[in-house]
Amino acid sequence: MSGKSWLRLIFRWHLGSTQLDMFNLVLATRNAHKMEELRVLLGDDFKVQTLDDFPSAPAFPETAGSFVGNVTLKVLTLTQWIGTSLESVDAEQYVVADDSGLEVDALDGAPGIHSARYASLDENNSSDADNNTKLLRELESVPAEKRAARFVCQIALTKIVSRGDTPEAHLFEGVCEGHIAEAARGEQGFGYDPLFIPGGYEQTFGELGAEIKNELSHRAKALAKMVERLSSTAM
Repeated sequence: MSGKSWLRLIFRWHLGSTQLDMFNLVLATRNAHKMEELRVLLGDDFKVQTLDDFPSAPAFPETAGSFVGNVTLKVLTLTQWIGTSLESVDAEQYVVADDSGLEVDALDGAPGIHSARYASLDENNSSDADNNTKLLRELESVPAEKRAARFVCQIALTKIVSRGDTPEAHLFEGVCEGHIAEAARGEQGFGYDPLFIPGGYEQTFGELGAEIKNELSHRAKALAKMVERLSSTAM
Protein backbone atom coordinates (compact mmCIF):
# COMPACT_ATOMS: atom_id res chain seq x y z
CA MET A 1 0.00 0.00 0.00
CA SER A 2 1.35 3.44 -0.91
CA GLY A 3 2.03 6.05 1.72
CA LYS A 4 -0.80 8.14 0.28
CA SER A 5 -3.31 5.26 0.57
CA TRP A 6 -2.11 4.41 4.07
CA LEU A 7 -2.60 7.98 5.27
CA ARG A 8 -6.02 8.18 3.63
CA LEU A 9 -7.12 4.98 5.36
CA ILE A 10 -6.10 6.41 8.71
CA PHE A 11 -8.03 9.57 8.01
CA ARG A 12 -11.18 7.77 6.91
CA TRP A 13 -10.94 5.44 9.92
CA HIS A 14 -11.07 8.40 12.29
CA LEU A 15 -13.53 10.62 10.43
CA GLY A 16 -15.85 8.00 8.98
CA SER A 17 -18.20 9.57 6.47
CA THR A 18 -17.18 13.16 7.22
CA GLN A 19 -16.40 15.20 4.12
CA LEU A 20 -12.62 15.28 3.96
CA ASP A 21 -12.36 18.40 1.83
CA MET A 22 -13.78 20.47 4.68
CA PHE A 23 -10.20 20.92 5.91
CA ASN A 24 -8.18 23.73 4.37
CA LEU A 25 -4.47 23.34 5.09
CA VAL A 26 -1.83 25.99 4.48
CA LEU A 27 1.61 24.34 4.23
CA ALA A 28 4.23 26.65 5.70
CA THR A 29 7.01 25.94 3.24
CA ARG A 30 8.57 27.19 0.04
CA ASN A 31 10.71 24.06 -0.35
CA ALA A 32 9.54 22.49 -3.61
CA HIS A 33 10.61 18.95 -2.64
CA LYS A 34 8.88 19.17 0.73
CA MET A 35 5.71 20.63 -0.79
CA GLU A 36 5.52 17.79 -3.29
CA GLU A 37 6.07 15.13 -0.63
CA LEU A 38 3.41 16.64 1.65
CA ARG A 39 0.94 16.92 -1.21
CA VAL A 40 1.48 13.28 -2.18
CA LEU A 41 1.04 12.11 1.41
CA LEU A 42 -2.10 14.18 1.96
CA GLY A 43 -3.57 13.21 -1.40
CA ASP A 44 -6.80 14.76 -2.66
CA ASP A 45 -8.62 14.64 0.67
CA PHE A 46 -7.69 18.17 1.71
CA LYS A 47 -7.81 21.63 0.25
CA VAL A 48 -4.12 22.48 0.26
CA GLN A 49 -2.40 25.82 -0.15
CA THR A 50 1.28 26.66 0.18
CA LEU A 51 3.31 29.81 0.66
CA ASP A 52 3.17 30.26 -3.11
CA ASP A 53 -0.43 31.35 -2.44
CA PHE A 54 0.78 33.88 0.16
CA PRO A 55 3.70 35.70 -1.51
CA SER A 56 3.67 38.47 1.14
CA ALA A 57 4.03 36.07 4.07
CA PRO A 58 6.83 37.02 6.47
CA ALA A 59 10.09 35.13 6.80
CA PHE A 60 10.02 32.45 9.45
CA PRO A 61 12.38 32.60 12.43
CA GLU A 62 14.43 29.43 12.95
CA THR A 63 16.42 30.64 15.92
CA ALA A 64 15.45 27.96 18.41
CA GLY A 65 17.82 25.17 19.38
CA SER A 66 15.46 22.29 18.61
CA PHE A 67 13.04 20.98 15.98
CA VAL A 68 10.13 21.66 18.35
CA GLY A 69 11.23 25.23 18.97
CA ASN A 70 11.74 26.03 15.30
CA VAL A 71 8.49 24.51 14.08
CA THR A 72 6.52 26.28 16.82
CA LEU A 73 8.01 29.66 15.88
CA LYS A 74 7.28 28.95 12.21
CA VAL A 75 3.66 27.91 12.60
CA LEU A 76 2.71 30.67 15.04
CA THR A 77 4.32 33.37 12.90
CA LEU A 78 2.36 32.34 9.80
CA THR A 79 -0.89 31.67 11.67
CA GLN A 80 -0.87 35.08 13.32
CA TRP A 81 -0.02 36.79 10.02
CA ILE A 82 -2.88 35.04 8.19
CA GLY A 83 -5.28 35.72 11.07
CA THR A 84 -4.63 39.44 10.90
CA SER A 85 -4.71 39.51 7.09
CA LEU A 86 -8.05 37.79 6.50
CA GLU A 87 -11.35 39.58 6.96
CA SER A 88 -12.98 36.32 8.03
CA VAL A 89 -11.66 32.93 9.06
CA ASP A 90 -13.13 29.62 7.87
CA ALA A 91 -14.18 27.17 10.56
CA GLU A 92 -11.73 24.47 9.49
CA GLN A 93 -8.69 26.37 8.26
CA TYR A 94 -5.27 25.33 9.55
CA VAL A 95 -1.58 26.01 9.13
CA VAL A 96 0.78 23.01 8.94
CA ALA A 97 4.52 23.47 9.43
CA ASP A 98 7.31 20.99 9.80
CA ASP A 99 10.93 21.03 10.86
CA SER A 100 12.92 17.92 10.18
CA GLY A 101 16.42 16.62 9.84
CA LEU A 102 18.91 13.82 10.21
CA GLU A 103 20.51 12.80 13.51
CA VAL A 104 23.65 10.63 13.42
CA ASP A 105 24.70 8.98 16.68
CA ALA A 106 28.42 8.97 15.88
CA LEU A 107 28.25 12.75 15.39
CA ASP A 108 26.38 13.40 18.66
CA GLY A 109 23.13 14.04 16.80
CA ALA A 110 24.54 16.23 14.02
CA PRO A 111 23.57 17.55 11.56
CA GLY A 112 20.24 17.79 13.42
CA ILE A 113 18.52 21.17 13.14
CA HIS A 114 21.30 22.28 10.80
CA SER A 115 20.60 19.50 8.28
CA ALA A 116 19.66 21.82 5.42
CA ARG A 117 22.75 24.01 5.90
CA TYR A 118 25.21 21.44 7.18
CA ALA A 119 27.92 22.29 4.65
CA SER A 120 27.20 26.01 4.55
CA LEU A 121 29.67 28.63 5.73
CA ASP A 122 26.83 30.97 6.73
CA GLU A 123 23.14 30.67 7.66
CA ASN A 124 22.02 29.92 4.11
CA ASN A 125 21.05 26.41 3.04
CA SER A 126 23.70 24.38 1.23
CA SER A 127 23.11 21.98 -1.65
CA ASP A 128 22.13 18.36 -1.07
CA ALA A 129 25.33 17.25 -2.76
CA ASP A 130 27.51 19.38 -0.49
CA ASN A 131 25.68 18.23 2.62
CA ASN A 132 26.04 14.58 1.65
CA THR A 133 29.72 15.02 0.85
CA LYS A 134 30.38 16.59 4.23
CA LEU A 135 28.46 13.87 6.07
CA LEU A 136 30.44 11.11 4.34
CA ARG A 137 33.67 12.92 5.14
CA GLU A 138 32.75 13.23 8.82
CA LEU A 139 31.92 9.50 8.96
CA GLU A 140 34.90 8.34 6.90
CA SER A 141 36.57 6.45 9.78
CA VAL A 142 33.32 5.24 11.39
CA PRO A 143 32.58 1.51 10.84
CA ALA A 144 29.24 0.32 9.51
CA GLU A 145 28.00 -0.94 12.89
CA LYS A 146 28.40 2.53 14.40
CA ARG A 147 26.64 4.55 11.69
CA ALA A 148 23.18 4.46 13.29
CA ALA A 149 21.00 7.43 12.39
CA ARG A 150 17.43 8.57 12.22
CA PHE A 151 15.26 11.05 10.39
CA VAL A 152 13.19 13.15 12.80
CA CYS A 153 10.18 15.26 11.90
CA GLN A 154 8.21 17.63 14.09
CA ILE A 155 4.93 18.83 12.61
CA ALA A 156 2.96 21.68 14.12
CA LEU A 157 -0.73 22.20 13.40
CA THR A 158 -2.48 25.44 14.30
CA LYS A 159 -6.04 26.50 13.69
CA ILE A 160 -6.23 29.92 12.07
CA VAL A 161 -8.01 32.30 14.43
CA SER A 162 -9.38 35.79 14.06
CA ARG A 163 -7.15 38.77 14.68
CA GLY A 164 -6.56 39.37 18.37
CA ASP A 165 -7.05 35.71 19.31
CA THR A 166 -4.12 33.53 20.36
CA PRO A 167 -3.51 30.37 18.29
CA GLU A 168 -2.46 27.09 19.91
CA ALA A 169 0.14 24.84 18.30
CA HIS A 170 -0.34 21.07 18.41
CA LEU A 171 2.86 19.05 17.89
CA PHE A 172 3.37 15.64 16.27
CA GLU A 173 6.64 13.72 16.02
CA GLY A 174 7.68 11.10 13.51
CA VAL A 175 10.94 9.13 13.59
CA CYS A 176 12.47 6.76 11.03
CA GLU A 177 15.43 4.72 12.33
CA GLY A 178 18.20 3.47 10.08
CA HIS A 179 21.88 3.93 9.33
CA ILE A 180 24.17 5.81 6.96
CA ALA A 181 25.60 4.08 3.89
CA GLU A 182 29.30 4.33 3.05
CA ALA A 183 28.55 5.95 -0.30
CA ALA A 184 25.59 7.68 -1.94
CA ARG A 185 23.28 5.29 -3.79
CA GLY A 186 20.21 6.06 -5.86
CA GLU A 187 18.93 9.22 -7.47
CA GLN A 188 15.38 9.41 -6.12
CA GLY A 189 14.23 11.59 -3.25
CA PHE A 190 16.13 14.59 -1.92
CA GLY A 191 18.32 15.69 0.96
CA TYR A 192 20.11 12.79 2.62
CA ASP A 193 17.93 10.11 0.96
CA PRO A 194 20.84 8.65 -1.09
CA LEU A 195 22.76 7.99 2.15
CA PHE A 196 20.00 6.84 4.50
CA ILE A 197 19.16 3.13 4.76
CA PRO A 198 15.94 2.62 6.75
CA GLY A 199 15.72 -0.20 9.27
CA GLY A 200 14.83 -3.56 7.71
CA TYR A 201 16.14 -2.62 4.25
CA GLU A 202 19.45 -2.80 2.41
CA GLN A 203 18.68 -0.01 -0.06
CA THR A 204 18.80 3.71 0.60
CA PHE A 205 15.73 5.91 0.28
CA GLY A 206 17.35 7.12 -2.92
CA GLU A 207 17.07 3.59 -4.30
CA LEU A 208 13.75 2.57 -2.73
CA GLY A 209 11.81 5.47 -4.22
CA ALA A 210 8.86 7.56 -3.11
CA GLU A 211 6.24 4.83 -2.68
CA ILE A 212 8.20 2.87 -0.07
CA LYS A 213 9.63 6.00 1.51
CA ASN A 214 6.13 7.38 2.03
CA GLU A 215 5.21 4.28 4.01
CA LEU A 216 8.25 4.50 6.30
CA SER A 217 9.24 8.13 6.53
CA HIS A 218 9.39 10.35 9.56
CA ARG A 219 7.12 12.85 7.81
CA ALA A 220 4.46 10.24 7.00
CA LYS A 221 4.42 9.08 10.63
CA ALA A 222 4.07 12.62 11.96
CA LEU A 223 1.30 13.38 9.44
CA ALA A 224 -0.60 10.25 10.51
CA LYS A 225 -0.62 11.55 14.09
CA MET A 226 -1.75 14.96 12.86
CA VAL A 227 -4.61 13.36 10.92
CA GLU A 228 -5.75 11.58 14.06
CA ARG A 229 -5.70 14.86 15.97
CA LEU A 230 -7.73 16.61 13.27
CA SER A 231 -10.51 14.11 13.86
CA SER A 232 -10.77 15.22 17.48
CA THR A 233 -13.55 17.57 18.48
CA ALA A 234 -11.08 19.29 20.81
CA MET A 235 -9.37 21.24 18.03
